[in-house]
Amino acid sequence: MLPVIRLAALYTALFFGANPAAADVMAADALRAGDMKKLNLAAPDAVPAVGLLGLDDAPRSLDEFKGKWVLVNFWATWCAPCRVEMPSLGALQHSLGGPGFEVVTVAAGRNGVPQIEKFMAEAGVTHLAALRDPKGALSREMGIVGLPVTVILNPEGAEVGRLIGDADWNSAEARAVLTALMAP
Repeated sequence: MLPVIRLAALYTALFFGANPAAADVMAADALRAGDMKKLNLAAPDAVPAVGLLGLDDAPRSLDEFKGKWVLVNFWATWCAPCRVEMPSLGALQHSLGGPGFEVVTVAAGRNGVPQIEKFMAEAGVTHLAALRDPKGALSREMGIVGLPVTVILNPEGAEVGRLIGDADWNSAEARAVLTALMAP
């Protein structure tokens, strides 16, 4: 068993040493504290190209956010932890959002537009990109089995982090991790 651990450590060291993008993951990993201890950071992994819908029923996709860091939050109107978490996502967008970073919400499953709009209004969040995955296709393809789940995508659109459960995304710890990931 010990040789397997040594090989895994060697592979990890070689991967991070040879891949500058992965070095950002190492820097971010070192900053994980508080709710961010639940954040799993990893080498970039492609996200399936599955269509979503906007609140106006127009076809949308996560591909439209390529070129910036994206925090994608999978949630539902019936999810109590999602209700607690949503204001911190709105605050994070307000503090870090811009040309290089965006928070995107994806209502997973059967969430009617009126219920989504009511949920967001009650949470005091009206400025987040709100998409829908009404049949759960993207959620299934990405292995989302519970809610909330938040996924971090790099500018190429690949997943580099995942946090299962709710978190305070506007905390100093969360902003530190995200800032380290986004560092050039």
